[in-house]
Amino acid sequence: MRAVFLDKNTFSSTIEFSAIEKQLTQLSCYEKTFPSEVIQRCLGADIIITNKVQLTAEILSALPKVKLICISATGYNNVDIEAAKHLNIAVTNVSGYAGQSVAQYVFAQLLEYYQQTSHQNSNTEQGLWSSSDAFCYHGNNISELAGKTLGIVGYGSLGKAVESIAKAFNMKVLISERPKANVMRTDRVAFEQVIEHADIISLHCPQTVETENLINAEVLSLMKSTAVLINTARGALIDEQALLHSLKSKDIAYAILDVLTQEPPPADHILLTNELANLKITAHIAWASIEAQQRLVDLLSQNILAFKQGERLNRLA
Repeated sequence: MRAVFLDKNTFSSTIEFSAIEKQLTQLSCYEKTFPSEVIQRCLGADIIITNKVQLTAEILSALPKVKLICISATGYNNVDIEAAKHLNIAVTNVSGYAGQSVAQYVFAQLLEYYQQTSHQNSNTEQGLWSSSDAFCYHGNNISELAGKTLGIVGYGSLGKAVESIAKAFNMKVLISERPKANVMRTDRVAFEQVIEHADIISLHCPQTVETENLINAEVLSLMKSTAVLINTARGALIDEQALLHSLKSKDIAYAILDVLTQEPPPADHILLTNELANLKITAHIAWASIEAQQRLVDLLSQNILAFKQGERLNRLA
């Protein structure tokens, strides 16, 4: 079987792909692929591996040899699943590889915010401790995570990994039910209640029609003025214009974003050009520990092996 990887640059250069290569007769890797290049690069392939490259119905219809699409991510909104089913193309994704990486990111950011680590380090570097009249130098206030309420929206492997660490910090955890749900599961709390009572809201749900702009102006208005919003899921979960307004007016205290609606974002993106002190943005790297990346590649190889053996593993179509 011949495979083509359309956007290898979504992985660090140190990641080993030998597990995938063992399942194939040939693997052709491209650092990135523009829309106009997709069909030509995939014409002779049995398998397409993609992270974010769009595979539309029109593109898939032009690739009669393709038997399997391996999405090297959990989210699959870049592939037309219904078109793949119609064309009898199997589609797989991967999940469960980034729980520890994402949870570590969430708490690294929370500890930076509540412990004011960089600020405290800077105070010493600037000589403020040496010139202090007291044995310590008080800069910005430090606050404990213990006793704070963490609201988790999206309770898959990522949300559960975050919950586990939160409990180790003696935090109270609220697991959100789906918005507008008719039935409340026993371990869940109504979405609006979570939004109103949480000191920290961490988003871990997929991007769907129902979750796009989930965090909008109305929802932001329900949050505590001291609340922190963290998004490591998908940028489209948040109405970015509404968030900008809330941060500027300090309706919420702080936002930490690892994802934006457009990635990579344009240089003039509204959240990148405002230089807000209460906003921190990173470049979609919460998932990307070296260990998580390697687990993902190994899961891709398992998906390919299962397909070759006629088994259904992580199948979307």
